[in-house]
This record gives sequence, C-alpha cells and structure tokens, in this order.
Amino acid sequence: MNITTFRAFSSRNYRLYFAGQSVSLIGTWMQKTAVSWVIYTLTHSTFMLGLTLFASQFPSFVLSLFGGVVSDRYNRYKVLLTTQVASMIQASLLAVLILIKHYAVWEILALSVVLGIINAFDVPARQSLVYEMIEDKNDLPNALALNSSMVNLSRLIGPGIAGFVLEYLGDGICFGINAISFIAVIGSLMMMRLPKYVGTKHTKNVFGELKEGLTYLKSTPSISFVIMMLGLISLLVLPFSTLIPYYAREVFKGNATTFGVIDSVIGLGAFSGAIFLASLKTGSNLKKILSINTLIFGIGLVLFSHESLYWLALVFAALAGFGMMSQITISNTLIQTTVEPAMRGRVISFYAMAFFGLQPLGGLLVGLVSKWIGAPNTILCEGIAALLIGLLHIRFLRKEKLKQQQNVMAVDEHHLQAV
Repeated sequence: MNITTFRAFSSRNYRLYFAGQSVSLIGTWMQKTAVSWVIYTLTHSTFMLGLTLFASQFPSFVLSLFGGVVSDRYNRYKVLLTTQVASMIQASLLAVLILIKHYAVWEILALSVVLGIINAFDVPARQSLVYEMIEDKNDLPNALALNSSMVNLSRLIGPGIAGFVLEYLGDGICFGINAISFIAVIGSLMMMRLPKYVGTKHTKNVFGELKEGLTYLKSTPSISFVIMMLGLISLLVLPFSTLIPYYAREVFKGNATTFGVIDSVIGLGAFSGAIFLASLKTGSNLKKILSINTLIFGIGLVLFSHESLYWLALVFAALAGFGMMSQITISNTLIQTTVEPAMRGRVISFYAMAFFGLQPLGGLLVGLVSKWIGAPNTILCEGIAALLIGLLHIRFLRKEKLKQQQNVMAVDEHHLQAV
C-alpha cells in the first residue's frame, strides 16, 4: 500500500465527507447488529431475520428510481442533508423505543420501513455527490474504493463494539450511540464548500425522465450487464448475512459477542478487499477482477457453510467478505466512470435498486429456504450461485472481447479496401 492509495484525500470536501461518514457508519452497523440480535432473541426465527431485512430495504427497491430522478432534478447536497437529518430522527425514535423497554417486533419493523424509504433518496444523492466532491476526476475510482473501505472498516468495528455493548450495557445504548453518530456526518456536510448549484430546466415529467434513464441503460449493455449481475448477487447471495445469528447461537453455541465477532470478521475480509481495490493502478482491468472475486466470494461461502470449527469458519467468512467487496465497489466504479453526468443519478438509482432492493427479496427467500433445508445447506446453495454468476460474467467478457476484435478486423478490412 502506498500514498496513491489515499490520493482522493487531496480534495478537501471529500476529506470532510469521509471523516463524517466514518463515524456515522460505525453507529449504523451497531444498529444493524442490534436489530438482528433483538429480533432473533424475541422470535428465535431465521424467517423473521429475513423479514427484518426485507422491511428495511424493500422500500428502497420500490422508490429508488424516484430517488434517482430527485437526485438529477434538484440540488443533491440539499437532498443528502435532508435524508441525513431524517435518518437521525429515525434512529432517535428507535433508540427511545428500545430504552423505555416497551416495544414489539412490529414497531421495529415499521421503523425499518421508514429507514428504507429514506435510503431510497439518500443513496442516489450521496453516490452522485461524491463525483462533485472530487477535484481531480481521475481520483474518482480511488474515492469510491476508499468509500468501500470506510463502509467495511465500520462493518469491522461496528458489530464488534455492538456485541460488547449488547452484552454489558444493553441494546438501548447501541441504538442511542447510532442516533448521536449522525451529528458527525451532518456537521461535515455543513462544513463543505461545493460549487454553487446551477439548476437546469426539466421539460419531461418524473416518469419521462425514468423512461429516459431506462433507454440509456438499454443502449449501454456494458453498464446494464454489471447492474444485472449485481442484482443476481443481491437476490441470491448477499442475504447470507441474515443467517449469521443462527451460526452464532446454534452452530458455535455462542452469544451476542460471538455474533459480533463473525460479522466483524466478514467486515475485515471486505475491508481488505476494499484496500486492495484502492491500491490498484489507474487503468486496471476492473471487469476481470470483478469476475475473479465473485468466484472467491462463492468459494468462501461454500467452505463456511458446513464448517463447525469456529476459527476455521472465521477464516472462510473473511474470504467470503473479501470477494463480496468487489460486487459493490467495482460495479459502482464502472458505472460512475462511464455514465453521462446528466444520467448519473438515474443510473445509480438502478444500481441502488439492484443492490438494496433485491436483497430484501433475497432475505425472504433465504429465510424460507433455510426453514426447509437448514441454514448450512442454504449458505452452500448461495455459494454455488456466486460461482455460477462469476462464470457467467467470464463468459460475457469473452464474448465482449471477441466482438471488439471483430470490430477492429472489420475496420482494418475497410481501410485495406479503401487503399
């Protein structure tokens, strides 16, 4: 790792954003861990874990396309500031509910739905705004990789802290810490000096702009295939994390700390993957790396699924985390670096819909399947699905390369005929 790994930090606005988000995301992961633990403790049901994921992310699936249009039509900075304040209010309500000790599963699910609605507008605005924070646009892939390292470092730290807090201080404190953590990100946003927003006139209505985004995707198969691949991974593979509380309690006979450790180790693998991506030289073949790391993701899950030896299971969980990282980061990088600026919000909303929207459906699917065939066999199937998707991507890249070679040969033949 060298100094170029952090070259995006040369942009002041990005430094502020990174610092604020780092604090907030630790709180977010603490809350995610605590919600899973509280739900599983109340219900002892893997299906309810899947339903909780569904409640928090399905609204993003339904509304993220409108979130993309809002991001392209209005001031992204103000949209992001609004969503962060709304997230802080949601976290505070959840914290109060847990602290007064009078709560039911439906109340936690209802507040999860509220967070999902907020995220539908937050993600396209936040991802699009990163482009505006970077002064040298060549640093954008590095900024997105650092973003992922931030998310995964917080995933590494957050569940570990959450496990300790749940064990010794209680679940209410976990939720309270998350509510307070939003002060950091809101403060960092208010300190930014972004270029003055210049509004553009919109001749189409919201549905017209959605259709325009869909037409753009159809005309750029290289982007649409990446989004389709991410959608399959989100539906069939990423929901493996909903079954981790089962492994902590039933397979390894542990407690909240065990759950926090497994989640943190997955985060450690993902963080390592993000740093690896941030260290890549400009011009690296990201599509090839994406397909290889999808295979690594699958291998990690297959090996983890039936492993009863705790320390070895942690190694395989970290391996899966490393491969998982590329799905999110490289897909985002390929989209951000190739999409037209006017279409950025809308295309990112399709990305968000594939990533956040299909996971909750996958969570329900995983919850149901695990009741029939058991959690270990379900994760084995998810690993096999990742392997098949990785092979599908390799096949697509070969066809794409062959098509390019044929185009080059056709141009050369045309020149020869002209001569």
